[in-house]
Amino acid sequence: MRDLETLAPRLDRVRRMALVLGIVALVLFILAGLRDPTQFFRSYLLGYLYWVGIPLGSMAILMMHHLAGGGWGYIIRRPLEAAGRTFPVLAVLFVPMFFGLPRLYLWAQPAAVAADPILQAKQWYLSSHSFVIRAILYFVLWFLLAHFLSKWSTEQDQTGNPRLSKKLEGLSGPGLVIYGLTVTFMSIDWAMSLEPHWFSTIYGMLFMVVQALSAMAFLIVILAWLADTAPLASAITPGKFNDLGNLTLTFVMLWAYLSFSQFLIIWAGNLQREIPWYAVRATGHWAGIALFLIIFHFAVPFFLLLMRAVKRNVPYLGVIAITLLVMSLVDVFWLVTPAFNQDRPNPHWMDLLATFGIGGIWVAAYLTQLKARPLLPLHDPQYQEVAEGALGHGD
Repeated sequence: MRDLETLAPRLDRVRRMALVLGIVALVLFILAGLRDPTQFFRSYLLGYLYWVGIPLGSMAILMMHHLAGGGWGYIIRRPLEAAGRTFPVLAVLFVPMFFGLPRLYLWAQPAAVAADPILQAKQWYLSSHSFVIRAILYFVLWFLLAHFLSKWSTEQDQTGNPRLSKKLEGLSGPGLVIYGLTVTFMSIDWAMSLEPHWFSTIYGMLFMVVQALSAMAFLIVILAWLADTAPLASAITPGKFNDLGNLTLTFVMLWAYLSFSQFLIIWAGNLQREIPWYAVRATGHWAGIALFLIIFHFAVPFFLLLMRAVKRNVPYLGVIAITLLVMSLVDVFWLVTPAFNQDRPNPHWMDLLATFGIGGIWVAAYLTQLKARPLLPLHDPQYQEVAEGALGHGD
């Protein structure tokens, strides 16, 4: 077992590695983008949509915990809060997107709008100015939610004031509504409007569940990595990993349910404007990616996470979590990239540079925030009750 004093150097070492990787990847990515600006913005959008989903999903899970309670949430509260405090970094990383709108979206191209009555009808919403204003609003709301969730939690840890639990609970209810609305409109603005003639009422919920699933997978990886570090070593038990595995299983099933529901509704509706979206993604070369997602984003994790022994085994659960992180990236690729390349899935090497570049910067910021606060809310009265109850039951 490692002492608490070893945690900071351990986090710093990985943080430096992530930062160097991110900077190098972004420099190479920018140099490549000078030669191919269109691909630069396409790859940047892919990488950004993937990484912004982890802190958004983390914030949603954190608010769910404040509303529902449970010992599982106290173990991951600090890692969840650390993810939420990275929104300022993500806001800065989003700025390049403002310069690439005409290269990504038809509705940002005046000639395309002039020749398309449907785009003209949607121009009141799909315009560059409204896009920028809404994006700023999203980040302001996300930052405020994450700020107060972290601030009041830290104050409660320091003072033990039970009233702060009510404040966190009171914020989390409306906060989840705000999260749902902002992520729904974000998914419309940043992803669905890539194909502005198509729409789906389930699309925003798909993004929410992908975010929650990728956030849970990321947190399991973090906990598995730090499980032998005080004070986590005495607090994380096989039972806690079993709880996290159950929650991950729930998100896996919800992803499958929403994905199938969207397909079923569009198939049953048989509408000319909706079918082409699936005609591209479920036929030809793209069908292989769809089958890959069905197998490794649902079937295999679903089967493995049904086994209690797997969920209580940290290395096994960690491998499943890493697989789900990779498959979430594939899922975002499958949702976004066919808008640019309908013939076949042909991942560009700039996609990897953008993903590693943005990811390296974000992971470095995340580890900085994770190191800034205690890993457990040790002085939270509710956490103390949960911990005593777990010890009493031998969990």
